[in-house]
Amino acid sequence: MTSQVSEALKRIKPSATMAMSAKARALKAAGRDCIALSQGEPDFDTPENIKEAAIRAMREGKTKHTDVDGIPELKDAICAKFKRENGGRV
Repeated sequence: MTSQVSEALKRIKPSATMAMSAKARALKAAGRDCIALSQGEPDFDTPENIKEAAIRAMREGKTKHTDVDGIPELKDAICAKFKRENGGRV
């Protein structure tokens, strides 16, 4: 069986971001000290309290898309944090 690929598909170039991430993984696997900044991935595991909150939210049925700017509870929590920690208005 022969594979047919459209001309448009042939013009798609590999993602530079993904290539940079692959290079960083390869450097780390080779024992090099490397910080990958290409995809915005943190270099630490998600904290347990955040994992538990995500599980709780899913069990409560909070699995649908939200408004682009987020849910009201999150926006209120962010505003409260900035007021508390930065002493300013939001």
